[in-house]
Amino acid sequence: MASGKDSDDSAESPSSPKNIYKDPDDGRQRFLLELEFVQCLANPTYIHYLAQNRYFEDEAFIGYLKYLQYWQQPEYIKFIMYPHCLFFLELLQNANFRNAMAHPGSKELAHRQQFYYWKNYRNNRLKHILPRTLPPEPPALAPASAPPQQAVPPVTASTIPMTVAPAPVLSPMQYANPPGSSLAKTDMRNSGVDRRKRKKDG
Repeated sequence: MASGKDSDDSAESPSSPKNIYKDPDDGRQRFLLELEFVQCLANPTYIHYLAQNRYFEDEAFIGYLKYLQYWQQPEYIKFIMYPHCLFFLELLQNANFRNAMAHPGSKELAHRQQFYYWKNYRNNRLKHILPRTLPPEPPALAPASAPPQQAVPPVTASTIPMTVAPAPVLSPMQYANPPGSSLAKTDMRNSGVDRRKRKKDG
């Protein structure tokens, strides 16, 4: 009977192939945690924090960063809201970048470059995507009963100074109202009422 009891215990042990661990939520929690961590990598300050606290010296953590590269596959990339995180994840595979991010100057440089990318991305794309069209020429209307005009003597181009100002290029993101806009800016500093108390001259 003792041998029958031992066989029952071995069937219930965790190393038994019959008892395979099954995640209670089918991996949803793990998916969300990994997604959140990968998207945190879009922040250079967070990468600097990881470098300062020596996470990048741990081989297990570096292996985890290599494992997370599956987020670059099309079936997972659709869940990413901050695409810079994938760029930084790729850079973190390089030991030189990991070491450099421990210095505050490198963090500031990465942050500045990221800001300039965000600032100019749309303008740079529009320059290459949208063709510049010439403004339409106004139709020349000739009066029906106009008297014949006298001929004007030809003038050489060197005698007439021509200054052509380039057309202003408007930014897609206007930070102020366009000229001639009916919307008034509200600036509390320039309002007619001074809300500060002043000493009365007495």
